[in-house]
Amino acid sequence: MLESIHNFFGDVDIWDVLSSFVFLIAIIDPFGNIPVTISMQQRGIKIHPHRVCIASLIILLAFLFLGEWILKLFGVQIEYFAIAGGFVIFLMALEMILDITIFKTTLEGEGSLVPLAFPMYAGPGAFTALLAITAEYSIASLCISLSLCILVLYLVLIGTNWLTKYLGQTSLYIIRKFFGIIVLAIACKLMFGNMAAIF
Repeated sequence: MLESIHNFFGDVDIWDVLSSFVFLIAIIDPFGNIPVTISMQQRGIKIHPHRVCIASLIILLAFLFLGEWILKLFGVQIEYFAIAGGFVIFLMALEMILDITIFKTTLEGEGSLVPLAFPMYAGPGAFTALLAITAEYSIASLCISLSLCILVLYLVLIGTNWLTKYLGQTSLYIIRKFFGIIVLAIACKLMFGNMAAIF
């Protein structure tokens, strides 16, 4: 058992970990998604940072090991998967801009899993990035860099709770509307960019 663990992590290169970490943290973008979290909290949805992070890490690690096989099993191209995720993010942006509720949560903490853990943090963008860089970095290095990304995400989510508590309602409202447009643009890029790749 110990020998297997040693063999798995034996080819870890610190520079591979750092470079893949920088790449993945840009894709997961915990800082850019702060307005979405604030928007959900304003609507009374309880966000549990530890649940978001654990769920995101499990989903990303599962996709790292099984993602390509799962997509092949269902005959789904990664582009179609990205379009579906982009559509969910598109609906989230409409909630922020129009002050409407599309995602209804009936269980406490459900918002921690959908749409935050998936598809916001562990979504099509992260899946595509993982598939793209598995040929360049070892699985062990990617596991470590993913863990570091989730640690950063946890710290950001805790900081978001602080922002929600101490920023005024007017400031939060302006932030929500402004970044709603940004999230909408990201969703459109994700959907239409992958549509162009297909057609």
